[in-house]
Amino acid sequence: QVQLVESGGGLVQAGGSLRLSCAASGRTFGTYGMGWFRQAPGKERESVAAINWSGAMTYYADSVKGRFTISRDNAKNTVYLEMNNLKPEDTAVYYCAKRRTSAVWYPKFREDEADYWGQGTQVTVSS
Repeated sequence: QVQLVESGGGLVQAGGSLRLSCAASGRTFGTYGMGWFRQAPGKERESVAAINWSGAMTYYADSVKGRFTISRDNAKNTVYLEMNNLKPEDTAVYYCAKRRTSAVWYPKFREDEADYWGQGTQVTVSS
């Protein structure tokens, strides 16, 4: 019942910036958390960032903390990932995901908590 569509990926030089967007369908976007994951070739998919239903609480992987910012605009059914000071090791396919509702919000969004996924968008950072 929820469809997610990512956009904004591309090729950027190290030190550059990109902003990813994820648009969600439905009328309940403001009731659930969202997050971003990424998967590099030969690597396990990892949780990058998460945000709760209101945007008041966020989580970042240590590898991106201070460089990436997750945000959301519930009026537009959209979650964003602002990526600054990009590094070659940030190269990956980035996926947005809907977080399954739970009784308590935990900072780290685990992959098994996702009930809907976008198709992914490629981010390539050249050295």
